[in-house]
Amino acid sequence: MKLDELTLYLDELLQAPKYRDYCPNGLQVEGCGEVTHIVAGVTASQKLLDLAVERGAQAVLVHHGYFWKGEDGRITGMRRKRLATLLGNGISLLAYHLPLDAHPELGNNAQLAALFGWLPEGRFGEQDIGWFGRLPAPATLAEVSAGINAALGRQALVIGDSARPIRRVAWCSGGAQGYFEQAIALGVDLYLSGEISEQTVHLAEESGVAYVAAGHHATERYGVKALAAHLQARFALECSFIDLDNPV
Repeated sequence: MKLDELTLYLDELLQAPKYRDYCPNGLQVEGCGEVTHIVAGVTASQKLLDLAVERGAQAVLVHHGYFWKGEDGRITGMRRKRLATLLGNGISLLAYHLPLDAHPELGNNAQLAALFGWLPEGRFGEQDIGWFGRLPAPATLAEVSAGINAALGRQALVIGDSARPIRRVAWCSGGAQGYFEQAIALGVDLYLSGEISEQTVHLAEESGVAYVAAGHHATERYGVKALAAHLQARFALECSFIDLDNPV
């Protein structure tokens, strides 16, 4: 597949131009013009790039790419090595941040709903990134958190009364603890995100709304994995999703 055709397809599928983001979405580093093998992962770390070289990939597809706002733009140290790996091996880097959180089917939050068995009812937050809905049947916080742990394969940090009945939920993957107050205003019993801040604990305790910090990486594995599977099925490209664990 031509690189420009792949980029155009992904930009349109994820509606990348409509999002005001903290980084450029789409093609971030241009490699060779033909793509037959894509390595996908959450973050374009050096380890992921090295595995892409090892597997003979022509493109890397990630949720967390490069060129974040406010970052030092000099190409030195770690950045120089990463870019040298990509450019020296003709590997393109494609990254989709907010567009891959928000997509109604392939996005991180859509995939989390499917993974947990939650029933979406609407969206909230900046550019409608956050989701809210309900459980198929009421359960205690202890039961809900146990299901989350089993689905993600990790122990989430849970703030709240384990016996509290949970019916309505809201969620947003990654570092979206800042949406907690908006979730509370929706009348939910539980809000889940990837990360947690010091003030989040107090807000949960004083509002009575449970908070689950399930891990930034852990909650953002599923969008890029689903996107890679979609590309493989649609275009017969070889797409390898590599999950490089991150405890955060």
